[in-house]
Formats: sequence, structure tokens, C-alpha cells
Amino acid sequence: MAERIEQRLEDRVPELEQLERVGLFTRKEIKAVLKRASALEYKIQRRALRKEDFINYIQYEINLLELIKKRRARIGYSFKKDEIENSILHRVHSLFKRAIGKWKDDVQLWLSHVAFCKQWNAKHQLSKVFSSMLAIHPNKPALWIMAAKWEMETRLSSESARHLFLRALRFHPECPKLYQEYFRMELMNAEKQRKEKKEFERAKMDLGEFSYSEEILNGEMARIIYRDAAQKIKGVEFHLAVLSIAKLFDFTQDLQKEILESLQTKFADDPLTWDYMARRELELGSPQSTEHTTKQMKVSEMTQREERCSAVFEEAVRAVPTEDMWKYYITFCLERYNRKTNSEGLKQKRLERTLSVFNKAHESNLLPEALYRQWLQLLLESNLSEKAVEVAEAATKCFSLSVEMWQMRLQVLIQLKSGEVTQCFEEAIKHVKSKVCGTLPLWTLWVEWSEGTKSKEDTEALYQRSLCATTHAESVTMKEKYLDWTYRNGGYKKVRRVFNRLCENRPLSLDFFRKMIQIEKEQESCKMLHLREYYERALREFGSKDSGLWLDYIKEELSHPQGKPENCGSIHWRAMKMLQGDLVEDFVSKYTLLQTGHL
Repeated sequence: MAERIEQRLEDRVPELEQLERVGLFTRKEIKAVLKRASALEYKIQRRALRKEDFINYIQYEINLLELIKKRRARIGYSFKKDEIENSILHRVHSLFKRAIGKWKDDVQLWLSHVAFCKQWNAKHQLSKVFSSMLAIHPNKPALWIMAAKWEMETRLSSESARHLFLRALRFHPECPKLYQEYFRMELMNAEKQRKEKKEFERAKMDLGEFSYSEEILNGEMARIIYRDAAQKIKGVEFHLAVLSIAKLFDFTQDLQKEILESLQTKFADDPLTWDYMARRELELGSPQSTEHTTKQMKVSEMTQREERCSAVFEEAVRAVPTEDMWKYYITFCLERYNRKTNSEGLKQKRLERTLSVFNKAHESNLLPEALYRQWLQLLLESNLSEKAVEVAEAATKCFSLSVEMWQMRLQVLIQLKSGEVTQCFEEAIKHVKSKVCGTLPLWTLWVEWSEGTKSKEDTEALYQRSLCATTHAESVTMKEKYLDWTYRNGGYKKVRRVFNRLCENRPLSLDFFRKMIQIEKEQESCKMLHLREYYERALREFGSKDSGLWLDYIKEELSHPQGKPENCGSIHWRAMKMLQGDLVEDFVSKYTLLQTGHL
């Protein structure tokens, strides 16, 4: 192994000598490079090879190349590249080859080699890398697309790109992305040839026997790809994706028409088709000149376009009366409403249209739950309070088991300071009490509202009622909120009584005990006796799961004026007995830091 490493280091000598001779590196730097290279060579010659060692070596060589590039630019020296850079590049390619040979399944390693080849313009080497990578990973369409794009855009070889796409489709005959990119490539090739032909004609050059194929120039290859794909790939999304690609090229009107006709024939009942057809009306402007148009004319033109879109959507919801179809219609209306405009008339029309569509969807019982919230927000923003209350009530009737719908209705009533809030809360709890997700959000909202509007007695009664009405898991949160509210409104003595009473009913949370400990610490005469009581109660519940609680207890004994440092030993012993798994090690390390004054 040592002989092989020595040989590799000797192979470096010519390039290092050149670096020193031309003044790019000093002798001291050359020695440092040799020393570092030697260490890296030894790491990649071991029996147990590690991928990280190869990556580090490659990164070091790349950094060296970058440094040489900067030094050349600084001193203005551009000779001897064959003896210096090419030697390093060859070594990096060899390192990548060895690493990839060992870890063939690591796609990221292959991609790193591809990126390196692109950065240093190693086209011949990159072609080999793509060929090997695709032989190992033919099951990844993205790699085929990457290779074909490189052939088309960098090597300007449409034949090679086409060959790669055809090979890829043999492995992935139903991959939409492959067909889309193949379709795009053929159109790009057609556009490139059209430009070439135009330049030749302009220069009046004689092309001899060479001639451009009219079929390729008109995008017939792309049409063949589309027709083939349309037989294999089902779903409107693919057709829309291909159509959006075709629209990028100005010679594909016939092709676009064919795709559009296919879309309307095969997917007439798909909401996405209708959504596309409606939005298409926005792009179809009037044929009049736009040079001397006034703001009023622009507003009028936009109003007409939106009305045409709306007319198509109206036809769509009659032809395909589904939730998804209404959702697309409402989404369109909201998008137009949220667009900025200086015309108050246009904004008002958009608002009226949006509210009308919401109402129609609701009357058809096809308005999705999520859109009711947007409807209510729009009504409240527009100061239509009575309608908002009516819609909120209708939403809870349609989705009576939805906690979110009841929350939404209650928030509207609270915001409008309605007198029906309490009645609505009672109704909400009655409807969703058996729901799996629980009623915690409703109780939380209720007590928060009560704190700001009702008497202390009413709020306390509500808290006590919530503890009985919620599930065990939810009652934990309500106990924390009850404790906090009691301290803010009833003082220290009352909060102790409530704490003792709540401790009798499990489950309890760690935050519940920590809150009580914090309350005790805030008192002018903070008693260690009470703190010990709270810590002991907390440890009975969470002593086996939380090492931090034990450490806080020890800190309290050490720092409190009434604390007993001699108790720390017994607390430590109990912690070691109760804690489980990795928590023991965590506790020991933190306890050691505490003893040395570092925690």
C-alpha cells in the first residue's frame, strides 16, 4: 500500500514543480499540498473504505483547482494548463470513478460527478458519465431527462437527445414527465431549424442538396409524440401540461387546436378542463389596437373578459355539478377579487360576482367546508354582518359535527358582540360532544370569551364544568388554564386550594406543576416547604420520564435561602433509581456540570 501511495505522490511532482516554477505557489505551499495529499491518499487506500474520505479528497482537489484559477487571474498567467490543471482534472475523474465503482447506488455521487464535468467543461467525460449512470439507474426518469437536455442544449445534438428519450420510454412507457420533455425537445428542435432556415434565406445562401424537412419545421414530430402519449397516459393534467408547452412556440397553432379538441372530447366532464377553458377567455383579448387605449377602455375590456370567463364557469357548474367544479369557480372569483385595481366599479363587480357564486354553491349544497371560512371573511370585510351570521348558522347546519365550523360561527358572533354567544356555545357542545377529535377548541374559546365578558363566578363555574365535560387528555389543558386564571383573579391562597383540588383528578401535566412552582417563586415569602411539596408531587407523576425536573429540584435546594443542600445526595440517589434508559446518562452528565458550576 505504501508503495502505491508513494507512486501516486510522485505522479504529482511534475505539476507541483510547474506550479512553483511559474510562480503560482511557493515552496512552502507545495510542501503543504504534498503533506495533505499524502494524508488523503492513505485514507482512500485502507481496507475499510469510507465514502466520506473520497468526498473529502475530491473536494480538496476541486478547491485546489479553484485556487489555481484565482492565482492565474491575479498574476495574468494562462500557460501550462495541460501540465497543471489537466493533471488534477484527470485525478478527480479517477477518484469519482473509484468512488462510484464502490457505491454505485448513490445517485448523489453520480450527480456530483456530472456537476464537476459541467463546471470544468469536460464534455467527452460527461458523455461517458451519463452513459454509465443510465446503465446503472435506468429506473429514474429524471436522469434520462437530464442527459437528453444536456445533449440538446449543450452539445446541440437533437439526434442524441431523441435517441435518449426513446430509450427512456422503453423503460418508462407511461411516464408523463418523459413525454412532456420529449415533446418540448422536438418543438425546440423545430424552432431552431426554422431560425436557421430563415437566416440562410436572408443571406441567400445555396444549401445545395441539403434541405429542411417541412414536417419537422411544422412540429409534426411533436404531434406524433403527443398522439402516442395520449393513448397511454390517462388524465387531463397531462394534456394541459403539453398544451402549456405548445403555447410557448408561435408555430404550433394547429397542434394546440388538436390538443384542445382532444381535451374537450375526452375530458368534457372533468372540472380541470372547464377551469382551463374558462380561464382561457382571459387571454383572448379583442382584436382592436391597444396603442391609444384609455384606462376606462382597459377596465371595460377586462370586465368583458371576466364576464366571458364567468359565463363559461356558469355553463360548467350546470354540466358538471360537483364540489370540485364549484371550488374552481370560487377560486377564480377570489383570485380576480384579490387583484389590485384602481377602478372601484370593477372591484365592486368582482365582489358581487364572488358573493353570488358562494351563495349559489351553498344553495346547491356543494360548497366545501374549507370555503365557508373564506366566504365569512369576505362578508365581514364587506361589512355584511347580518349575512355573515346567516351564513355561519347555515355552515353549522351543513357540517354539524365539525368543530372548525362551530368555532367559525362563534368567532363571528363574538366579533359582532351578539347576545346569542352563550346559546350558540351550548348548541355547539351538544352537537360535537361525541366527536372523536374532542371539544377542547370550543371550551378554550368559551372560557377565553367568558374571562372578558362574564363575572368571575360564572367563569369559574364554566372552568369546573369544562373539566367534567372534556376527555382526560383534554382536561389536562383546561387544568393549566384554570390554574393560571385563578392566580390572576383569585390570588395565591385561592390558587393553592384549586391546585390541591385539581391534583386529586388525574391526568396532570408537567406544565401544570411547573406553573404552580413558578407561582410560589413569585411570592414575597416563597416557602421551600411548599416548593418541596410541588416538586414531590410532580416527581411522583413524571420522575421516571424527566431528568430536568430532578435537576431543578436539586438547584432549588442549593439556591433557596431555606433550602437544605444535604438533601441533594438523597435526591440524586432517588433520580438514579427512577429514571429510565438514556435519561440516566443525561442526568449524570448534567449533574456533573452542576457540581462543577457549569450549569
